[in-house]
Amino acid sequence: MATALILSGGGARAAYQVGVLKAVAEMLPHDTYNPFPIICGTSAGALNAMALAGRAGHFRLRVRKLETIWRDLTAEQVYRTDAWAVFKNSINLARSFMHSGYGSDTSFALLDNSPLRELLSHYIRFRHVDEAIASGELQAVSITAMAYNTGQSISFFQGNHENWKRCRRIGVRTGLTIDHLMASTAIPTLFPAIKIGNCYFGDGAMRQLKPLSPALHLGANRIFVVGVSDNPVHLAQQRQPNLSPSVGHMLSHLLNSAFIDTIEGDLETLQSINRLARVIPAETRRQLGVGDLQPIEAVSVSPSVAVNELAEDHIHELPRSVRTFLRVTGSTARGGGASAASYLLFEPGFCRKLLELGYADAIRQEQQIRTFFDLAPSTEIPSYNEAEQVAITGP
Repeated sequence: MATALILSGGGARAAYQVGVLKAVAEMLPHDTYNPFPIICGTSAGALNAMALAGRAGHFRLRVRKLETIWRDLTAEQVYRTDAWAVFKNSINLARSFMHSGYGSDTSFALLDNSPLRELLSHYIRFRHVDEAIASGELQAVSITAMAYNTGQSISFFQGNHENWKRCRRIGVRTGLTIDHLMASTAIPTLFPAIKIGNCYFGDGAMRQLKPLSPALHLGANRIFVVGVSDNPVHLAQQRQPNLSPSVGHMLSHLLNSAFIDTIEGDLETLQSINRLARVIPAETRRQLGVGDLQPIEAVSVSPSVAVNELAEDHIHELPRSVRTFLRVTGSTARGGGASAASYLLFEPGFCRKLLELGYADAIRQEQQIRTFFDLAPSTEIPSYNEAEQVAITGP
């Protein structure tokens, strides 16, 4: 049985994923080394994926170290927030509209995310991925980005598997580097595209029509998905004002369609296929030429409350330069605009709220998660003690 962890994109919302993983780590036996031999990440989810795959030690320890980073993360550690940098990038971005930017060696964007590159370079041990695959601890790790020259979704993976090619999506075996991570997180216009080989790449959530696909191609028959979308039932109950949408509100929907809608749709498709696989006899499947069609056990955890509402309460934490830009575009307004701000809210108050929410949501699904991992029921989950917390703050 090959179990895959799938972490979707969502900018600062990815802090939620760490809260979920914290609860899962506490449910598993203390000496569990890696419950996910296949790890797939996209956009900000790729950062968490590589933070797990690119570190040694027991799973619980890796998650604790990752939690420590998210708890103290600030926007300045992800992108330059000084007023001059934001103003200069805004001018360059506007000027590029006049000459299209085509043929330029510089990728224009509103924000300079070079601080993120430095942070990741110090934290992630890419050589450990090779070591983990050689030892059998890890089967494969995948990072997805979008190729600007073809519009294809490219899943760069490390592992002993063959490349694959499907409609608008391919899998490419390679040695993963910091460039693959930066490419996967390069939200168009917000962060600069990254050149890998002869092609520029952008955020992996764009054009990723089948976010579950990389894990299945890498051999997974059980998947654990951590999304960052708002609860669909909660959204249906929300009452939005009947007003003309701001630029920020429209941007929110564009980002949500990339980071959120596709994984929800892919999960629905998987559920339908599972129902078919369970009712069609194996012999009939072979006769139809779909003998490899098997049910895929899946567990999905996503926010139980509206993330954009949480963001509204923490926008004041953002640096003034970023707040000004968001305010001009209507991305700080209640009623939907603040959803766009949630992707850039790399600040302790917001991230800690998401960590707590992810932990609480996973606890609510404790029985389902324990069944997924074939664990005995438990009435209480131990918490990290202060001594353990201190022990994880080192590199």
